[in-house]
Formats: sequence, structure tokens, C-alpha cells
Amino acid sequence: MTSATAEAPTMTQTWQLLCHKADLVAHSGVAAWIETPKGPAQVAVFYLPADQNTPGLPGQATELFAVEHHDPFSDANVIARGIIGDIQGEPVVASPIYKQHFRLRDGQCLEDEAVRLRCWSLRFDGERVLIDLGERPESAAALTGTDGD
Repeated sequence: MTSATAEAPTMTQTWQLLCHKADLVAHSGVAAWIETPKGPAQVAVFYLPADQNTPGLPGQATELFAVEHHDPFSDANVIARGIIGDIQGEPVVASPIYKQHFRLRDGQCLEDEAVRLRCWSLRFDGERVLIDLGERPESAAALTGTDGD
């Protein structure tokens, strides 16, 4: 598991360096520590690149997702170790403990509509992975990563 620390935000900065593309594991998750305006948080980062053997979601070449690493059902920081999949075309992660499914786009638990993980927007800037330390609104979709390749 890889960890990274994002710098604390300033009034003029929104996007912060989280890690580098080489730190990510395709079709898997890694954990990172960030300092947010609401305090420190552990983030599960998922990198779902599309290639000739693994078609992406419609209109998406590469997707990056960041959801809260803390599993509210087991009270453990394990979401980055979950199993990636999709349910009805929506990318999800299954918690490795009790197997609840969380949508990567908005953190919503599919088994319990009252539970939602916090989410953050990510994007590529060349080989750098940047995170917006303001939490995403619930209806916001994941950003498509563009790495200039």
C-alpha cells in the first residue's frame, strides 16, 4: 500500500499534489493521508484506466476516484483494499470486511442508503495526481484524468 501526504491548502490554492501516477496501481486502490479544512483524513484512491483490453465507461478514457478510506461498518481504515467491480455499469468498491458496496462516483453505500463515504475530486497534471481538498457535492461525477499521453 502506498501513502502520500497532501500539503495543507491555502486561501488561493484548491488543487494539491497528492501523489504521482507511478504511485497508483491500475484497477486497484491505494491509501493516502490528507489534511483537509475539516481536519486530517485517510483517502482511498482508485485508478481505473481504460485500454484495449479493458474498455472504460462510456466517454471515459481514464478515471480517478477518491473516497473515504474508513469503512463505517467495520470501523476500520480498509476501503483502499476493497475489491473493485461494477454494479449495473457503476464502478464500485466492496469493503474487504463485511462486503458492503460503495459507488466510487459519490461514495453511496448500495446496501444502506443512509451511509455515504466522503468523496474528493482528482485529476492528472502530467504525471502528478492532484486532489481538490474541498469535498465534492453529492451529485458531482468523477473527473476524467488526462495525462497528456
